[in-house]
Amino acid sequence: MIGKLQGIIDYIGDGYVILMTNGVGYKVYTPEYLTQKSTVSLWIETIVREDSIRLFGFSSLAGQNLFNQLTTVSGVGPKVALAIMGTIKTETLMSAIATGDAKTIATAPGVGKKVAEKIIVELKNKMGGGSFDFSSDSGVLPDLLAALESLGYRRMDIIDMAQKLVSNNPDLDVAKLVPIALKEISGK
Repeated sequence: MIGKLQGIIDYIGDGYVILMTNGVGYKVYTPEYLTQKSTVSLWIETIVREDSIRLFGFSSLAGQNLFNQLTTVSGVGPKVALAIMGTIKTETLMSAIATGDAKTIATAPGVGKKVAEKIIVELKNKMGGGSFDFSSDSGVLPDLLAALESLGYRRMDIIDMAQKLVSNNPDLDVAKLVPIALKEISGK
């Protein structure tokens, strides 16, 4: 099996790239944002089906591992896993799983509420102690997100900022975090 490829992006298609390596063009499906003619190194996951062999590329081992975890969830195939990873940053996705935030996961194309909840149920324990700085049983982040959403902000626009605030201010409650978040959003 192919474990890693390094080469030049020759072509960018819809969800895939042609990666030229030693005169051979590999079609690699990837959630990564890559630019044509750039040199890249991708960790490769090979998926063999009855009718196809597909290569999936990731810039980090953590991304590849997350992809593999997502595809273990029934109803989540490689296409849906790529859609999730292409829409939601790795850290944000792992945080959403740890905190049970199905709304964030459901923002990915092709992922409804039921699939998002299934991802949380099946992966929450596997990702315990992941790379998040805040406790997974903390209700502060979901409450902060709900408060900001009620003020008209979109979840995908505020989630990274909200996670940082909760992480940097573990002793503050939602009532104290909302004004800080609003100042952060307005740039003051």
